[in-house]
Amino acid sequence: MPVTAHIVGWGSYLPEKVLTNAELESTLDTSDEWIAARTGIRERRVAAPGESTGTMAIEAARRALQVAAVEPSRVDLIIVATISPEYVFPATACLVQDAIGARNAAAFDISAGCTGFVYALAQAEQAIRAGNARLALVIGAEALSRFVDWEDRATCVLFGDGAGAVVLQAAENPGGILGTYLGSDGSGAELLYVPAGGARLPACENTVADRLHYLRMEGREVYRFAVKALERSTREVLRRVGLEVGDISLLIPHQANGRITDMAARALGLERHQVVETVEWCGNTSAASIPIALCRAIEDGRVHEGDLLVLVGFGAGLTWGAAAVRWSRIPTAPPGRGRIYYYRALYRLAEIRSLWRRLWRRLRSLALSWMNGYYRGGGGV
Repeated sequence: MPVTAHIVGWGSYLPEKVLTNAELESTLDTSDEWIAARTGIRERRVAAPGESTGTMAIEAARRALQVAAVEPSRVDLIIVATISPEYVFPATACLVQDAIGARNAAAFDISAGCTGFVYALAQAEQAIRAGNARLALVIGAEALSRFVDWEDRATCVLFGDGAGAVVLQAAENPGGILGTYLGSDGSGAELLYVPAGGARLPACENTVADRLHYLRMEGREVYRFAVKALERSTREVLRRVGLEVGDISLLIPHQANGRITDMAARALGLERHQVVETVEWCGNTSAASIPIALCRAIEDGRVHEGDLLVLVGFGAGLTWGAAAVRWSRIPTAPPGRGRIYYYRALYRLAEIRSLWRRLWRRLRSLALSWMNGYYRGGGGV
């Protein structure tokens, strides 16, 4: 039997700070009714000053590993999907690798907009099928509150912060990720993008003054694209694995807008109970939205062994994609206290290891500098 990739762990993280529509009324020309009617969003989470894409990704990863009962040293691959990375480089995934102590893992980021998690899942699944990894950690994480213009009511009301992660494990059992489908259309790149801060428009006084470092979106065009992308991606991934819409147990779409989700569900002929929706209480968390929604569905007891899940997204690029998953593990109870303490100890050791390696590089650099100066000064003659 061929090797397939199975989801064996999951975890999510949302910042404590909740920003409600009512609070936005005091700074914007808007209202709770206006936002809710057009987006389905009532509130979103906003990262605290000490939080970032990296810190949220790390916490989600830790929770997923605890559920999977997998030690970080066994992880072969870490992929972080994000459009709000910690740095331009290095990859946020490398920061996760260091923080959790996954010393044997390769790590890289994927930037595919809100479809990023599905893209990352597809890459990890292919690595497992090819035999290049046995255990992979796939994370979607965003701190979009740092990239939205809080004076633009058309965009700032939509987005929130958070992270979600899954652990994929190779197994010869039936089920797991049955297939994926990915697509793109770069002619729509400027429908949803951040104009400045890259190689085309590096940061300067003018780009800051013109507010070009904030997210910009052509809402109507994105809306029309999104509804079609969700439906077509769902049908295509099912066609590729020899299944039909009627086989779906649960659709877990990118949480962008309640109206988009409702229209796509109607086009597919799905009942409301077959669709996971979290946008009302956490907003659009871009690449983090699908894993956060998956975790919520598991917590609510909506995912059962043998269920067919379709994870489907669309986003900046333009990009779209879907993954068909046959759930092959009954959701477990939360990790016990003993396991939690054990993993805390592992992460503390990872922190110490990281500090030691940084100190060693510094000491080595100082020693080499001293030796070069010593020999250049004739001390070695």
